Amino acid sequence: MATPLTDQEKRKQISIRGIVGVENVTELKKGFNRHLHFTLVKDRNIATPRDYYFALAHTVRDHLVGRWIRTEQFYYETDPKRVYYLSLEFYMGRTLQNTMINLGLQNACDEAIYQLGLDMEDLEEMEEDAGLGNGGLGRLAACFLDSMSTLGLAAYGYGIRCEYGIFNQKIKEGWQVEEADDWLRHGNPWEKARPEYMLPVHFYGRVEESKEGARWVDTQVVLAMPYDTPIPGYMNNTVNTMRLWSARAPNDFNLKDFNVGDYIQAVLDRNLAENISRVLYPNDNFFEGKELRLKQEYFVVAATLQDIIRRFKISKKGSTGPVSFDSFPEKVAIQLNDTHPAMAIPELMRVFVDVEKLDWDTVPWAITKQTFAYTNHTVLPEALERWPVGLLETLLPRHLQIIYRINQGHLDVHS
Repeated sequence: MATPLTDQEKRKQISIRGIVGVENVTELKKGFNRHLHFTLVKDRNIATPRDYYFALAHTVRDHLVGRWIRTEQFYYETDPKRVYYLSLEFYMGRTLQNTMINLGLQNACDEAIYQLGLDMEDLEEMEEDAGLGNGGLGRLAACFLDSMSTLGLAAYGYGIRCEYGIFNQKIKEGWQVEEADDWLRHGNPWEKARPEYMLPVHFYGRVEESKEGARWVDTQVVLAMPYDTPIPGYMNNTVNTMRLWSARAPNDFNLKDFNVGDYIQAVLDRNLAENISRVLYPNDNFFEGKELRLKQEYFVVAATLQDIIRRFKISKKGSTGPVSFDSFPEKVAIQLNDTHPAMAIPELMRVFVDVEKLDWDTVPWAITKQTFAYTNHTVLPEALERWPVGLLETLLPRHLQIIYRINQGHLDVHS
């Protein structure tokens, strides 16, 4: 009788029928030409180097998608503990070369591109660098995602999909001039929009108290649109997911205002909502900048926790009665990368107490403490975020109440 496979051995056997063999240069050339003609609607007479890059990126992505789907299938079949890495920065860099290496396609792609009369370095230079980070914090997050995929861990990265990257540097008359980094202007062949998983995020409003508990009401709603990027492990067929959220307005165009000539007001709601994911780290030397940065951070954690709980509930399908969260820490580990996603802690408590109607004094706080872990990257005081109480009370009034209660519980324990 054969010895049962371990989980690690099962992961290594993940495969999809129909994936082209990595040694088949002819098939790679066919895929390249197919995408050039049918995806980009170009031929060699009018194609630009950027078109060739996109054709190659789509060809390599074809080898990724089957593994990506099967990885998610495997996680739902086996229900492992999932790791969720929350970070406002993900400095992934360029994706094409990393993907070719991890899939074992580098040599075959080099040969295919050479036989097509093109230069691989020229094509790689066409890829925009996704500058969704400004240094070690974002690069560490990217390395962790790569590492967890290579280790075959059920891991997800969550962050914000900023329309503009950190900035482009220009030097004029000896001084640095910062210009917007429009990294998405040509599109991104590696990401997949997931409008079916769009989620509401609430701001402002007030708290109503009743015998049934607190209710956060009269809020302003912004929609969080997820964009998924595959993160392949090295030569192991595991492809995990980085999900980045982009802000959308529930009603992004006011036809009545437009028809009376108020064109600015007609799109005001859309612009205000989309500002949340416009630029990474808006200047916070003034009140509006502080408010926008806090909005960014809460926007990411609120959408992410809804998504995590949705996935947890799916794993509990088939059980009788209401979903129990007792096993939540056994199936969910949330890593906070620095202070930016720290609002996830009071947000999870809000969901447990206000939405799921759990009693604060029994389960939620114990579950929350077991679920979260935190990485601090510096002890410099200027790098540790602090928010005015008045701003928090206006923007997230229910969360301020929860923070006060957490603090009081801590004082009671240690008094």
